[in-house]
Amino acid sequence: MRLEQSHRTERFGAVRIHELQRVIQLDSGDARGAVDDGVVSHDAIRAIEREMVIVIPCMNETRRVIEGVLSGIPQDCLIVLVSNSSRHPVDRYEIEAQTVEQFCRLADRPAVTVHQRDPGLAAAFKSAGMPELIGDDGLVRSGKGEAMLVGMAVAALTGRRYLGYIDADNYVPGAVHEYVKVYAAGLHLADNPYAMVRISWHSKPKLRDGRLFFSRRGRSSEITNGFLNRLIAEYSGFGTEVIATGNAGEHALSLDLGLRLRLAGGFAVEPFEYVDLFEQFGGVLDTAAQPEVMASSVPVLQIETRNPHFHDNKGEEHVQGMRLQALNVLYHSPVTLPAVRAAIVEFMVAQGALAPGAEPPRERIYPPVGSLELDLLRDQLDTEAETLCKIGGHSTVEGSRVWTRRA
Repeated sequence: MRLEQSHRTERFGAVRIHELQRVIQLDSGDARGAVDDGVVSHDAIRAIEREMVIVIPCMNETRRVIEGVLSGIPQDCLIVLVSNSSRHPVDRYEIEAQTVEQFCRLADRPAVTVHQRDPGLAAAFKSAGMPELIGDDGLVRSGKGEAMLVGMAVAALTGRRYLGYIDADNYVPGAVHEYVKVYAAGLHLADNPYAMVRISWHSKPKLRDGRLFFSRRGRSSEITNGFLNRLIAEYSGFGTEVIATGNAGEHALSLDLGLRLRLAGGFAVEPFEYVDLFEQFGGVLDTAAQPEVMASSVPVLQIETRNPHFHDNKGEEHVQGMRLQALNVLYHSPVTLPAVRAAIVEFMVAQGALAPGAEPPRERIYPPVGSLELDLLRDQLDTEAETLCKIGGHSTVEGSRVWTRRA
């Protein structure tokens, strides 16, 4: 793979945000260029993929769409599907788990599936030290951020070094494949134990007047990116448009970084990753930031893909919810300066999403996954989570190809 060189970065303390880079070639052959050339060899990509877990948050997607997503994930990656699908009157999770198992038998590869609302899963997280994740009904709270947190915890039990997220509603297997290759290429080029790679899709096609229109910007992302960039500009004194991936559902990171980050609930999860990076490693707050991370820095690579992004249109209400949850976490962050807070309130009032004089609501923020007692979590999952399915190629196994005990 060949990526466009990144000529500019914005610094926010130890966080280095690289300007958007384009994929120049999906396959650059066996070319072996220097890091500055943006060329990543097949061997380098596969080395990252062998250490990568791909988490798929899923909710009521069709079997065919799920099969397509699975087929696009490179062979060496471990698949983890975290479902919040309905179980009555039809058990959608059973269909999903069977789909993954059948795929893995044919492809001879391992995977893990689990249902987000499994009582045993909730008991395991509570015992391992994260009662905040559990709702009043005694189950893990519903929400995309919660599913991603569960997926990260499962990834931490595997002994692998990297974690990537892929949304389950992607209609194009080739786009899924490209995303994972971009993750691996970006993490290789970053060459840093605390790196993150965030995808900016090339376009999101929509049908207009009987023809496809390839839109370049999402309805939610444009707003989120604008306010995140304004936050940076208020500190630097210079306008910027460096952040292009505020709502990036497809992104990857090293687990060394991921286990240190707090995650937000619901659709606030992706923009809050930026916010938490600024809070922990931005040098603005008097936090007990890890000196090894501050010394190494945290590179955030943003990469524009070649494949268009086709997915289900979930409607304006869904988009509005994503946008408002992003602004909620930004408004309440202690790194957000008063001018940005005032602009957020003004925007929300103008949108009719906030009454004049009211304050935006707070989103749920969870402790880092690294704060869990992971050995206890693993043991509890094995004994308590009835929906947990560990698949090992041609046969379902106890977990020898999935779990790895921590030293």
